[in-house]
Amino acid sequence: MSTDFVFQPASIPALSVEGSAALCPVHRIYCVGRNYAAHAREMGHSDREPPFFFSKPPDAVIQSELIAYPSRTRDLHHEVALVVVIGRQARNIQKEAALEHVFGYGVGVDLTRRDLQAAAKKKSRPWDVAKGFDESAPLSNIYPASQIGHPVKGQIMLSVNGDLRQSGNLADMIWSIPEVICELSHFFTLLPGDLVFTGTPNGVAAIDPGSVIECSIEGIGSLSFTMSGRPKE
Repeated sequence: MSTDFVFQPASIPALSVEGSAALCPVHRIYCVGRNYAAHAREMGHSDREPPFFFSKPPDAVIQSELIAYPSRTRDLHHEVALVVVIGRQARNIQKEAALEHVFGYGVGVDLTRRDLQAAAKKKSRPWDVAKGFDESAPLSNIYPASQIGHPVKGQIMLSVNGDLRQSGNLADMIWSIPEVICELSHFFTLLPGDLVFTGTPNGVAAIDPGSVIECSIEGIGSLSFTMSGRPKE
C-alpha cells in the first residue's frame, strides 16, 4: 500500500562507495570531541577524558569539489577526521565485537564555526549552529573494510593552499575505534548508515573563502575541495 505525504519527503543523503555503483545511505552523524591528546591540549583540556559526543544532521554530508563558505562566521575552522561507517545494528555491545559492526571508512572534515562555538560555550549553550550547518561535513568516498581492513595506525594530515596544517597518526587517538563504537552503542542504537567522525589531531585553524583544502589518511584515501566565496549577510 502506498503512503501519502502532505509534502514530498527529503531525499536520503548518500555517499559514493569505492569500487561500487551502489551508494551508502547516511542515517546519523556522530562526532567525538577531543580524541587526540595534542588537540585536547591546544583547546585547553587534559590529555585523556571520558569521550563525549556531538552530532551533525545527515544532510550535512557533501561530496563536491566546491564547498559553500557558511554564513554568520568570520572564523571557520578545519578539522580532518577518520570517519567510520556503521554497517550493522549495534546496541550495548562490547568493544571486542565493535569492528564486526563496521562497514567501512572515509576521510572527512568537520567544518566548525569556531567563533559561534566559543560564544555558545561561554553561555553554556548547545553547539548546533557551530557544527551542524549546511555542507559542514565534506567526505571522501567510502572504502569498505572488506577491501582495506580496519586501520589502527597511519598518518592523518590536512593542508590549506599547500601548507601543512594538521599532521598526526591514527595511533594517537585517545579512544580507539572499538572503544568509541562501544561507548556510542550504550547511548544510542547504532544503525547501518551511521557515520562516526573519530576526532581530529592538533593544528586546527581558520580557512578563508577560496582556500583549497587537501587531506588524506594513510591506507584509506584522500579528500580535496575548495571553499566558495563568503555569502552576503
